[in-house]
Amino acid sequence: MSGAADRWARAHELIAEQSGHLDRPGNVADVLRRICGATATALTASGVGVGVSVVTGDREWGFAIASNPVSQLLEELQFTLGEGPSVDALATGRPVLVADVTDGVAGRWPIYSSAVREKGVRSVFAFPLLAGSASLGVLDVFRGRPGAMNEEDIAQSLTFAEIARTAVLDGQHEAPVDEVPGGFDESPGYRAEVFQAQGMVMVQLGVTLAEALLRLRAHAYANDRTLADVARDVVARTLRFDRNQA
Repeated sequence: MSGAADRWARAHELIAEQSGHLDRPGNVADVLRRICGATATALTASGVGVGVSVVTGDREWGFAIASNPVSQLLEELQFTLGEGPSVDALATGRPVLVADVTDGVAGRWPIYSSAVREKGVRSVFAFPLLAGSASLGVLDVFRGRPGAMNEEDIAQSLTFAEIARTAVLDGQHEAPVDEVPGGFDESPGYRAEVFQAQGMVMVQLGVTLAEALLRLRAHAYANDRTLADVARDVVARTLRFDRNQA
């Protein structure tokens, strides 16, 4: 087989080998989680891991799935802050390869670069999931050591990104009209819950929807939490914003 065919076969083999109870037929979120785990195995993503973010039809962030809790937090952090390699990869449709997060990226992502260093990340590689000119999402590889990816690692990452893209497209195609693909609505940080929380904060503070999202993001970052967790508390009415709150 050719190198590309070898990588494709190996990728599917690793995905099939991923253990766990999350293997429900037709559940796209489960498939993406397995893809994250397989990518981490293939690339030996040194102690950190792999995440996939999916965007909605209006190109808004939808949710994140990851190979482990740390990479789940790192994946959601980009949406919480509104900056990072995933955000740039989605906007440009090109991979964003950061060999060393301490080298010249503070000006590009001032808050995100500091936050990921605190979590032990030293390099980040973001690969968009492309369908024509549209970005369906992004696959991120987080490593605990600095250093560029070699050509084989990049080729493997692109292979897994292609498999993730196909999984998202298949899920969208198979979902009933006006429904989301299987597993999307139960995934961490699902956008519908964030959007509901935005509306509640907008009413509580008497601000615009955009300002409400900024308040949610600021609260999440200040308290070292994900936006998804904060949104969940707002919806559950265990967290309320008031006009005197920073």
